[in-house]
Amino acid sequence: MASKPTAPGMEAAMKVIDPHIHMVSRTTDDYLALAYGGIHTISEPSFWPGFDRCGVAGFHDYFHQLTVIEPARAARFKIRHFCWIGLNAKEAENTVLGEEVLAILPQYLDRPTTLGIGEVGLNKNSRNEITMFERHVELAAQRDELLMVHTPHLEDKLKGTRIIMAILSNEPRIAPSRVLIDHAEEHTIAEIKAGGYWFGLTLYPDSKGSPARAVDAIETFGAEQICINSSADWSVSDPTATLKTANEMRRRGHSEALITKIFFDNPAGFLGQSPKFSVA
Repeated sequence: MASKPTAPGMEAAMKVIDPHIHMVSRTTDDYLALAYGGIHTISEPSFWPGFDRCGVAGFHDYFHQLTVIEPARAARFKIRHFCWIGLNAKEAENTVLGEEVLAILPQYLDRPTTLGIGEVGLNKNSRNEITMFERHVELAAQRDELLMVHTPHLEDKLKGTRIIMAILSNEPRIAPSRVLIDHAEEHTIAEIKAGGYWFGLTLYPDSKGSPARAVDAIETFGAEQICINSSADWSVSDPTATLKTANEMRRRGHSEALITKIFFDNPAGFLGQSPKFSVA
């Protein structure tokens, strides 16, 4: 009997790691789509849920969801779920709340599926955001944690990226190879790579990038130090965007070896610096 054909970009043999996806905002159908497409290992950074939380109790509930509830939900679909814990840049403007959240981070960073601190960073490059990011960097240095860093959107991105790298370079205990600076774009990639950091390309249709644009970046800047992610969340986004980007690489004639490097070997290399990480 002939085998059942698979959809373009969803070949059965393909294995993909999505290093940045927000499954607390997604449905069981999305988990099925990931499993059918070969995305069996994911990591979920803490983020802004579309509203500001009222107090630290809300973060306790959220971090419990990330470290206990979501891994169990993912396991139903044979997907291995990891997470990152931190105070997102949008809510970092409230430094009083920020200090309360920082105080509870260690107990969640110690949990078995937490890979590091993230996503933390800057949103509007404000003084308060910078202060809270510096506090996260200090904590990461003290605990030898990996860092996943959020860069500002659109017109503030280059300035914010440079501020972030300056803060990181002032902390000698943080090795650039243990930091992923996410939501990079064409005008920030070269500086991030030159600093020795990993960079993330986000496949988010309205404000960050598309499969074609991501492949353009690979062709321009090379395949080293890059992790491509969907960042799928509660807004317009696609949890299978990595598969569509892999298919765009095939369409352009790139080898399966290069595709595997981009979508499996690279994220495994970065995430695997945490002893807690393993692939499904």
